[in-house]
Amino acid sequence: MWYVSTRGMAPRVDFEGALFSGYASDGGLFMPEELPQLNRETLCQWSTLSYPGLVKELCALFIGSELIPKDDLNGTSGDTGSAAIESVQGAKNVDIIVLLPKGHCTKIQELQMTTVLKENVHVFGVEGNSDELDEPIKAVFADTVFVKKHNLMSLNSINWSRILVQMAHHFFAYFQCAPSLDTHPLPLVEVVVPTGAAGNLAAGYIAQKIGLPIRLVVAVNRNDIIHRTVQQGDFSLSEVVKSTLASAMDIQVPYNMERVFWLLSGSDSQVTRALMEQFERTQSLNLPKELHSKLSEAMTSESVSDEAIIQTMGRCWDENQYLLCPHSAVAVNYHYQQMDRQQPSTPRCCLAPASAAKFPEAVLAAGLTPETPAEIRALEHKETRCTPMRRGDTWMLMLRDTIEDLSWRWKGHVLNASQ
Repeated sequence: MWYVSTRGMAPRVDFEGALFSGYASDGGLFMPEELPQLNRETLCQWSTLSYPGLVKELCALFIGSELIPKDDLNGTSGDTGSAAIESVQGAKNVDIIVLLPKGHCTKIQELQMTTVLKENVHVFGVEGNSDELDEPIKAVFADTVFVKKHNLMSLNSINWSRILVQMAHHFFAYFQCAPSLDTHPLPLVEVVVPTGAAGNLAAGYIAQKIGLPIRLVVAVNRNDIIHRTVQQGDFSLSEVVKSTLASAMDIQVPYNMERVFWLLSGSDSQVTRALMEQFERTQSLNLPKELHSKLSEAMTSESVSDEAIIQTMGRCWDENQYLLCPHSAVAVNYHYQQMDRQQPSTPRCCLAPASAAKFPEAVLAAGLTPETPAEIRALEHKETRCTPMRRGDTWMLMLRDTIEDLSWRWKGHVLNASQ
């Protein structure tokens, strides 16, 4: 399995090359050169698998067995910053750098990252939003010599491996919700995806392209660039990022839409490169009619206000005694709208990206009582460590300097160990 850049100007790589990278050297995102196709028999076989079993089968499709034998495959994904820290904290041969958008996530989310004091964990509190902190990351990864020299990789949905694993959500949801696999054709299931940077959306669209019979719904908050793109073909920035209760989705530049555009265009890197270069140059893009038409066929969309999020959280609690996080509520709001309109009942799954325990402010705003586990409450009393990245600082240089400093320190450890 080979991987190519959506912009077509970077050398193709194998899975290892895609894994140990961020953006491709031409500014694009890595995608499989060819997508496998799953037949009915395979889907029926997979329907009995556990979630980890599905992850294993999907990974085996996209990773050469010579790189990772099938029996060695294990993995899942979670809340990017804290999950990534948890996976490598204390490791002897890995350092992790996390950029935290100060004031743009909840106190609990911040504490989950800043209370980890292991030597290999380096958290920066950025005076900016998620879109702004992506800029220095992209600039660092654009320097391919620097990336190779310091063995850098990205752990967010820039990285293909994150998209790959998220595909399992859609397969698992389908097998849970499909009424029967005995019908011809296989039944459709609607999957509602709460979306920020569009990683999980891209995963769902790839799942659809390789044969999973799902219909995608993109659910966004008031930062509605993807909603406008699906509805009108208008992939353009608003004047500001709006702060909402679903703070992890307060994103204006959903970079994974580049992967979607590439797929929609029939893997045409020249078309994709022209579209994305225009967007980066002007911050405004009207999709060509043919591309917009294909996008509208592939998915529908909804934009949800804070008021609707609160109402949905309250209704779900009243009807099910289930506490939704605000991001999950963005998806469930669409479900309630369809129920209230008495639309024909296609089986539907709403993806829930986080626990309500991380968002007590939103739970209180909904007039509900937060349920805070003891391990979360304990974070309040722990020491924190976080390096500020202030407006006016050159964030890219701070990142590069930190990486170089860590590399020298690591090389010093290796030298001392070998003497």
